[in-house]
Amino acid sequence: MAKRDYYEVLGVSRDASQDEIKKAYRKLAMQYHPDRNPGNKEAEEKFKEAAEAYEVLSNAEKRAKYDRFGHGGLKGGQDFHGFDNVNDIFSHFSDIFGGAFGGSSIFDDFFGGTSSRRSQRRSTGTPGSDIKINLKLTLEEIARGTTKKIKLKKYIKCDACGGSGAKAGTGHKTCTVCNGSGEIRQVSKSIFGQFVNITTCNNCGGSGKIVAEPCVKCSGDGRVYGETTIKVNVPAGVHEGSYMTLRGEGNAGKNGGPAGDIIVVFQEQPHEYFTREGDDVIYELTISFPEAVLGTEVEVPTLTGRAKLKIEPGIQPGKFLRMREKGIQHLNSHGAGDQLVRINIHVPKKVNAKEKELLKELLNMPNIKVDN
Repeated sequence: MAKRDYYEVLGVSRDASQDEIKKAYRKLAMQYHPDRNPGNKEAEEKFKEAAEAYEVLSNAEKRAKYDRFGHGGLKGGQDFHGFDNVNDIFSHFSDIFGGAFGGSSIFDDFFGGTSSRRSQRRSTGTPGSDIKINLKLTLEEIARGTTKKIKLKKYIKCDACGGSGAKAGTGHKTCTVCNGSGEIRQVSKSIFGQFVNITTCNNCGGSGKIVAEPCVKCSGDGRVYGETTIKVNVPAGVHEGSYMTLRGEGNAGKNGGPAGDIIVVFQEQPHEYFTREGDDVIYELTISFPEAVLGTEVEVPTLTGRAKLKIEPGIQPGKFLRMREKGIQHLNSHGAGDQLVRINIHVPKKVNAKEKELLKELLNMPNIKVDN
């Protein structure tokens, strides 16, 4: 079963801060902790899944590899579904859990009522959305890496107002809905006391400011819909379904907000000659019965051209011949896979009279005859 995206597991955006990732993990860990769900296998699996996602996304180096290459870039990484029980996870995360459920860990103040909500004021504007692109690649392109130029339509920064959304010569003014705070506070009372619900102001997007006079070209949005060309440097060794993230190349944000990302998902195109097994490629070679008996030298296709291959006398059908490092380069590593050539023997369905006579002569020869 394919692994879920780690950001999806934790329920955070791809540009989430470490604090947001930590809080999201804490919430899931508390929800699915085995002590709260005794005997619930589904909850235990979700607990392990969240721990695995946090282990990667909380590590800057691992997160960078994951953002660029997906699960395929984490060779040798942690997989908590392989742990015997959840106690192994606690041991692995001793610095997080503080040796127990609670104590000095990310669960501090969860029940104590001492935690306080710290709202972070966003910069002017609303962030742009991400764009997902499926990029088809041949095995030749995957084997050695390639560069692709892609045309696409997206929201781009308005050149008339520089993305601010304000007409030239004007600027921004304080939002009249939130009075510049960027937040809307709603107070409610109950028998348990007074509660304050804080939400982002929809009028200004949390910035506390709005456009004084809208730009004519973009109608105050700060962006327009247009066409652009992006360049994707595809590293060698990517796999079907792996992806890379182009930061800041997605849709432009509103009113000067940061742009989203482009997520490029790689797809392997079927090949005329080869099938892929990891970083190895397999080629099916069919030779005649005399060639199999006597040996021969043939020319076979490879991912970088054609190459000669020697067939030893007496080779058996189904045998694999290995062509070293004629396969796909390893992702983020040195060296390459091999090309495996599987031998098949051609058996003709029809023969002429002369061929039939020769075969009958061979039929009872001591080295040809098969004794069952």
